[in-house]
Amino acid sequence: MGFSEEHTKWLEYHIQRRSGERRSRLERGHGHGERLFLERVWWSIFGNLDDLHPEYEVADWRGRPYFIDFAWLPGMCKFAMEVKGFGPHVQQTDRIRYRHELDRETFLQILGFRVVSIPYDNLESKPMLSINLLKSLLSPYMAASLRDQRYTRLERETLSIVLRLGKPVRPVDLVKELDINRRTAVLCLKSLCKKGKFRPILSGKETKVNRYEFVRSFTDDWVW
Repeated sequence: MGFSEEHTKWLEYHIQRRSGERRSRLERGHGHGERLFLERVWWSIFGNLDDLHPEYEVADWRGRPYFIDFAWLPGMCKFAMEVKGFGPHVQQTDRIRYRHELDRETFLQILGFRVVSIPYDNLESKPMLSINLLKSLLSPYMAASLRDQRYTRLERETLSIVLRLGKPVRPVDLVKELDINRRTAVLCLKSLCKKGKFRPILSGKETKVNRYEFVRSFTDDWVW
């Protein structure tokens, strides 16, 4: 499957999983520059759009929603990628907006993201420069991902979700986030419990499990 077909399929997948402002932001925010980055840089490196999330929502230091152009969440690391044009980010900005942009980048790093800024002009005239720089930056993480076969793709996506939510998850959370059925969600959570990444939480005096708590470990390179 070529880029255009894969991009259409990938974008529709993410749109269908969202609602409200998150969906509206994706439909509005994923424009020419973002598509150009995917086609001329990302696709040239990976040949797929796996683990890449467009217009990814996080909360800034004030608790306000902020949307990253792309979040790459392969499981063992978190990258925030922003396509930046000279006009919107330099010529058409002011001191307050510029300051907030820099503060957001710092806060994203506090949240555990590696922040990567992609110049729009490179995408137009020098895509190979961005390709080579991004390859050099991501290659250690790509190699680590290939070595780490402990988790399935569904398990990695589940781990990314619980890190983003910052609280215990329920099977219904995975059903909504990943568009899977409840049985698959429960099996995935039980598998992660066996691998030591989740701990079941009992409901009151009952023996029924309805939530699962993430177990953090310093040996998890993909988290840090």
